[in-house]
Formats: sequence, C-alpha cells, structure tokens
Amino acid sequence: MGMSAGQKRGKKGRPQVMGEMNTTPLIDVMLVLLVMLIITIPIQLHSVDLNMPNNNTPPSQVKPEIVQIGIDFDGTLSVNGVIVPNIGALEARMRTMAAQANQPEIQLQPNKLAHYDSVAAVLAAAQRLGLKKIGIVGNEEYN
Repeated sequence: MGMSAGQKRGKKGRPQVMGEMNTTPLIDVMLVLLVMLIITIPIQLHSVDLNMPNNNTPPSQVKPEIVQIGIDFDGTLSVNGVIVPNIGALEARMRTMAAQANQPEIQLQPNKLAHYDSVAAVLAAAQRLGLKKIGIVGNEEYN
C-alpha cells in the first residue's frame, strides 16, 4: 500500500540503479575543510617598524648645521656649492660629519635629470657611514 516517491521501478518491480552521484556529502566535506583551512592560516601582518621619538624628549637647543649636497644631471657632486671631484672625496667629508657629536643635517638636492645610480650611491654612503639626519629636498620639480 505504500508508495515510494522518487524511486523508479524496473520491469520486474525492482528499484533501478541511480546513475547520478550524490554530491551533498562531498560538498559538506569540502566546506568543512575550507573552514579548517581558513582558521589554521596564520594572520599575516604587513607592518614596518619605525623608531619614533618619545614625547618626553625636549627639543634640542642647538640647531644642527645644514649641509647641502647637490647632484647635477651629469653626476657632478657638490657640497654647499663647492664641486667635489668624486664620490670618494664626498665620503671623506661625510666621514668627518658622522664623527661629530652633533651631526649636521644633510639636504640632498638631485637634479631632475640625474641618474638614479648617483643618488643611490650618495644615500648608501650616508647610511654606511652612520649619518642619521638626511633628507631629499626639491621634490616639487618631479610633480
């Protein structure tokens, strides 16, 4: 008397074999694996460590000396308007600046047509010698 819904009966009254795969359990397993994967992946933080000054430090009463290093379009170096023959002579001057107790503030002024190699060499020399106060000025001409 009962009726079986959804089952097809063959010629002799027996249920026919289904040709389709039941994908519901497969989807359930995949969702569980996906949730487990999301939970176990570590959170990656993209952070940059900066040495920020403390608020407790009083401002320095002594103003630092300002040294302007210029790089011309052909790679000519100058310190406060005086031409320096090569990078070695500039490094010698930078070495004396780094040895001072109150390091001067270096303002790097590259020409807009100067090669990147020249600017990178000066910045690398300043970093290698331990100069801490260095900045690039004249960026408004690159806009």
